[in-house]
Amino acid sequence: MATLRLSGVRKSFGPTQVLQPIDLSLEDGELLVIVGASGCGKSTLLRMVAGLERPSAGRILLDGTDITDRDPAARDIAMVFQNYALYPHMSVFDNMAYGLRIRGLSRTEIARRVDETAGLLGLQALLQRKPRQLSGGQRQRVAMGRAIVREPKLFLFDEPLSNLDAALRVQMRGEIKRLQRRLGVTSLYVTHDQTEAMTLGDRLLVLHEGRMAQLDAPMTVFAEPADTYVARFIGAPAMNLLPAVLAGGAARTQAGPVLALDGAAAGLPEGAKLLIGVRPEHFAPAPNGFAGTVELVERLGSESVAHLRLADGTPLAVRLAGAAEMPETLTVAPMPGHLHVFDAETGKRAAASRRAAPAALPLEATGTGV
Repeated sequence: MATLRLSGVRKSFGPTQVLQPIDLSLEDGELLVIVGASGCGKSTLLRMVAGLERPSAGRILLDGTDITDRDPAARDIAMVFQNYALYPHMSVFDNMAYGLRIRGLSRTEIARRVDETAGLLGLQALLQRKPRQLSGGQRQRVAMGRAIVREPKLFLFDEPLSNLDAALRVQMRGEIKRLQRRLGVTSLYVTHDQTEAMTLGDRLLVLHEGRMAQLDAPMTVFAEPADTYVARFIGAPAMNLLPAVLAGGAARTQAGPVLALDGAAAGLPEGAKLLIGVRPEHFAPAPNGFAGTVELVERLGSESVAHLRLADGTPLAVRLAGAAEMPETLTVAPMPGHLHVFDAETGKRAAASRRAAPAALPLEATGTGV
């Protein structure tokens, strides 16, 4: 087990800056998930920790020791790749044992570690098979087993589940979580899948265009997104963002209704342009509020997602319980306590709304009180 610290780590390829300075600390036994869209720099960051890329600036410390310039083999780090990276001509046993043989461990110690890890991962009956004889989930277990037998200080996971089907991803996600807790190994996990990010990590780092957009506990990132990028990236369907103007302490939306902010926009000047965020599940049918034409309904069994188009052209996604027939038009209002206030100019969350500021239902809609 170990601690990891990144201090001012950045990366450029020629004139292109891929990663802006990253300052990050992982505690002993912590699992940190890095999530972001393709091209945001998450895999580059992981590769620098592994030693496969050299940072353009900054330092990487493992257990307080500077490993920035160490070769990958000298870092005591194990990495699980997206494509498994198994030797096709070797058995499962030999794939798991290969790194230990390179390090010069005795046959007895190698057999002990492989057998113990195979038992942990349910691979005992597969030790003599070749990778081509295994399913995708079994291959991923072997790749994880190869990392575990090394007993490293740090685990790195580079989108390890992206090649698996949906059902197997759910199963493997649970297995990775249980294993990481049982082994207590400090871990960095890179993914583009927000469900993996939300369910696996002790903390969640959202990267956007090479910068740290937000670093916090997963539910804090969901409940209090730092900016409009995080607000729309985390959550499916994405958070609705409604253009508005601050007027008398309330938000006068472009679509018509006026929303009481109860001080959530404190610090912003009168007339400031706002974006009011509301998650799809935080709308409810109401006689007055946001009226829109239903363009599409996604029926998901126990719930439905209705995609509306408001009169001003703003799209609005609403998640409703059940799968009843939808009318051609629908009027909904935000539930109390679920408004997120962002500065439209900067995209940043209003400082006063960093804690769950109470939010009222619309005060008026097109001249009618709500």
